[in-house]
Amino acid sequence: ALAAGMSTERVEPNISSRGAGGSLNHKHFVSRYFEPELTVAKLGKVCFHNLRLTYASLLIEQGENIKYLQSQLGHSSTTVTLNVCAHLMKPVNQEATLKLENSVFCATGHNLVTTNKKGAAVSSPTP
Repeated sequence: ALAAGMSTERVEPNISSRGAGGSLNHKHFVSRYFEPELTVAKLGKVCFHNLRLTYASLLIEQGENIKYLQSQLGHSSTTVTLNVCAHLMKPVNQEATLKLENSVFCATGHNLVTTNKKGAAVSSPTP
C-alpha cells in the first residue's frame, strides 16, 4: 500500500506478472492497482516511473554502491546507471578536490584555483 493505514484488500495475488511467468502489463497494472491506490491515499496524479527515480535517489543518498544500484534498476551496465542517475548525485566534495590538488600540484609548484559552492574563487593552500 502507498500510505500507512491503507487497505490492501483489493490487491490480488501475483500482481507482478500476468499468469505463470508472464510479463507485467504496465498499463493494466497502473490503471488497475496504482491509480486507485493514489486516489485512496489522496495523493493526486503521480507518474509511476517517478517511483523508480525516487528509489534510485534514496539509494544514492544513503551511499549505496553504483554496482548495487545497477542491479536494483536492472540496467545492463554501471555506465547506463551513471548516465541515467548522474543528475541525482551530489556535486563533487570541495574538500576532496582541494586535497587532491594539493597532493598532485603543490609538489611541482602549480597552484590551481577552484570555486566553492557560492561561486567564490578558492586557492589551494601551499604546503
